[in-house]
Amino acid sequence: MDFLKVLGIKDENLGASTGLKWYGEKSGDKIDVHSPVDGKHIATVYQATEDDYEQVAKIAHEAFLEWRKIPAPKRGEVVRQVGLQLRKYKEPLGKLVSYEMGKSLQEGLGEVQEMIDICDFSVGLSRQLYGFTMQSERPNHRMYDQYHPLGIVGTISAFNFPVAVWSWNAMIATVCGDTNIWKPSSKVPLTSIAVQNILADVIKENDLPEGLFSLVIGRGKTVGERMLNDKRVPLVSVTGSTSVGRHAAQVVSKRFGRTILELGGNNAIILTPNADLKIAIPAIVFGAVGTAGQRCTSTRRIIMHESIYDKVKESLLKAYETLKIGSPLDVSNHVGPLIDKAAVEDFLNSQKKVKEEGGKIIFGGEVLEGKGYESGCYVKPAIAEVENHYQIVQEETFAPLLYLIKYSGEVSNAIELQNNVVQGLSSSIFTNDVRESEEFLSAWGSDCGIANVNIGTSGAEIGGAFGGEKETGGGRESGSDSWKAYMRRQTNTINFGKELPLAQGIKFDI
Repeated sequence: MDFLKVLGIKDENLGASTGLKWYGEKSGDKIDVHSPVDGKHIATVYQATEDDYEQVAKIAHEAFLEWRKIPAPKRGEVVRQVGLQLRKYKEPLGKLVSYEMGKSLQEGLGEVQEMIDICDFSVGLSRQLYGFTMQSERPNHRMYDQYHPLGIVGTISAFNFPVAVWSWNAMIATVCGDTNIWKPSSKVPLTSIAVQNILADVIKENDLPEGLFSLVIGRGKTVGERMLNDKRVPLVSVTGSTSVGRHAAQVVSKRFGRTILELGGNNAIILTPNADLKIAIPAIVFGAVGTAGQRCTSTRRIIMHESIYDKVKESLLKAYETLKIGSPLDVSNHVGPLIDKAAVEDFLNSQKKVKEEGGKIIFGGEVLEGKGYESGCYVKPAIAEVENHYQIVQEETFAPLLYLIKYSGEVSNAIELQNNVVQGLSSSIFTNDVRESEEFLSAWGSDCGIANVNIGTSGAEIGGAFGGEKETGGGRESGSDSWKAYMRRQTNTINFGKELPLAQGIKFDI
């Protein structure tokens, strides 16, 4: 395929890089990458070893010692050029994202656009790393705070957004004066290699330090654990399951490091009797089947008032009947494959548990076979009637399985059902009643990190802080003031007088 050649993907690829140089050997542990689209072998990647990681980390730390001295606007200029390179390679990189991961081509291109957008955001941010000035109680004193570069930022990304989440972390970290080591999901290593190749021209043209952008593709038990335990990496950003995040947080906190955790979601849309169903139904369907239900913000639960339940169910069944399932490279298709056959098994097992607990599958749920579905990773999105307290409903199934749940009475009852799960990432309400929407957004409303009105749970913009509460991890990435997590804060007090008054009026005469 032409896009592989354009992006520098070879039949055999090394799994560690510091920007210009590649490390490792074409022997030992390897990943044979197959596309979930057609089951075909794409390329082979030789995984980084612990020794490879050590070499990369050493160079990344040395690069940080120099990079932190560069003025932030100059760092922003480098990120601006990265954005230009991504614009140049948007189409081939979008195709690779789609082919390697399985999301639709539109979503693949959208993910690269998200990278471009965060570059633009970070360029502006490079001139806005603000601190505050505070009033001192002591005469002839000035007090303020400022933010300094932190060090190496480790980014552990998941398969479902193989490049965008890296960019959220790496581009902001870069303008903050940090370097980055990226450990991508072993399920989608080729996209990370492609990005590393795209960055190479910017590194060469600007004579940037080797190690500003680094990559290690390797096992979690070796390379991943090495990163979590590495004191040279003061911040580790982890996107993944709750169990992975819990382990990472425990390991990093033992050495007093920091983590940004973006973990599981169990996202609900509330439909009140005042909802505009003309916009609600498309939002639900995209949120539930987009990326084949493999977004952390995918819509999992629809909590709707009993008075509109039958009408909404009928509308959703009709909409699901129109879904086109097939190769994500065909823009006429709505739904592509799951990432692998293990994900298909999880999808089937979740439906089995729904039935065991008393629920009912009312649409879909089958594994598709025949021409075009040879990879065995295509499924028909499912809809189930359930109750919120079912154990399987309390869990996150990373697949297109949508739960329909009734509520009665006031909107507060729906909000209580929405909040009654351990996850707290994204949430939404559809209503034209301002009182209902304001209650949903109040302190006693949605307990999620993201709360939307009259839009779905999926498809966040980069300008807002992204992240969730409870077992979603509490991390924040991307926009707003998320940049502060990538820097160390320092309070400064300057005495420009000729005396030494102490705070709180303390007297100490000698």
